[in-house]
Amino acid sequence: MDKLMLMGMEFWGCHGVLPEERQKKQPFLVDAVLYLDTRAAAAADSLEATVDYAAVFGTIRRVVEDTQVNLIETLAENVARSIIEEYPVEAVEITVKKPRAPMPGKLEHVAVCIYRRRSG
Repeated sequence: MDKLMLMGMEFWGCHGVLPEERQKKQPFLVDAVLYLDTRAAAAADSLEATVDYAAVFGTIRRVVEDTQVNLIETLAENVARSIIEEYPVEAVEITVKKPRAPMPGKLEHVAVCIYRRRSG
C-alpha cells in the first residue's frame, strides 16, 4: 500500500482537561499518513485520481481548530475518522503532539499515534 504523508502540520486549538487549556489556544502538531493505492493517479497524472492533500489539510485544521475535546487520544480519533469518512483511503496513521502540555518540568511534547483502517 502506498502512503501519502502530511507531516508537521501546526494548528491552534483548545484541547485539554484543565480549565486554562480549554480557554487559551495552544499549538498542536499533527502528522497524517494516508494509505491508498496511487498507481491510477500516477498513470493519469491527475489530481482527480488521488487524494487532494490540500483538502486533507483543511479537514484536519477544521477538526483541531473548530472542536474542543479533553484528550489528544480523542482528537487523533476524530481526525482519523474524518479522513476515512471524507477520502478514499484504506487506512490512516495519525500522530498528535502537544508541545505545551502542562508538566512540572521540561518536556518537548506529549504525543499519541493511532492507526485506523476503513471498516467493511
